[in-house]
Amino acid sequence: MKPSIARLFDLDGRRALVTGASSGLGRHFALTLAAAGAEVVVAARRIEPLRGLVEEIESAGGRARAFAMDVTRRDDVCRCLDEAGPLDILVNNAGVSDSQNVLDYDDEGWDRILDTNLKGAWVVAQETARRMVATGRSGSLINVTSILASRVAGAVSPYVAAKAGLSQLTCAMALELARHGIRVNALAPGYVITELNEAFLSSEAGEKLRARIPGRRFSQPADLDGALLLLASDAGKAMSGAEIVVDGGHLCSGL
Repeated sequence: MKPSIARLFDLDGRRALVTGASSGLGRHFALTLAAAGAEVVVAARRIEPLRGLVEEIESAGGRARAFAMDVTRRDDVCRCLDEAGPLDILVNNAGVSDSQNVLDYDDEGWDRILDTNLKGAWVVAQETARRMVATGRSGSLINVTSILASRVAGAVSPYVAAKAGLSQLTCAMALELARHGIRVNALAPGYVITELNEAFLSSEAGEKLRARIPGRRFSQPADLDGALLLLASDAGKAMSGAEIVVDGGHLCSGL
């Protein structure tokens, strides 16, 4: 008998880690995975904002735990993973950005962005995969990249370099981990309205940006739910090394 469509996306009995879960897309991803039945481990540098998220998930009947974790510190990552227990799903979402001219970035600014967005994602994915292999556990690693991995914008040169690197790293990890039953894919959002960017996207500069999107709208966090659940669940069990772009057609816009 063929499994029902709903069952394909069911995450009941699985444990997922979401990094950078204190706000924005990370917070939304955690809520989505919990609603699909997963036990969610939420992590960020500051644990205080995570407590309310755990309460919200639990009040809706879900299961969640919170951990303070700095993805740039391998010892911190290992501690969190060991305390969280075996994982089935990783959403590698932690990231930072800045806006400066290419001539103005110093080494400290470059390192901060690359260490979090690229090295940090690498460390979390590598340590998660190591534990999956050691226990014979298959799973899904999802790296959150960006349309800026494929196209560029001004004043964010370290960020686009990090996201492009993470996109290629996704393919490299998918190649080597397939033999262990571990899938590695990327989710590449376009401009998504969150509390972190709402003011900018509603400004005059934001309106000019919106006009360049074929659909003439910015995405909402919920627009990413389908792609996220596809990559996390059995519905995407034949997918590895893929990057799903959710951007309202932005990458299709003419130069």
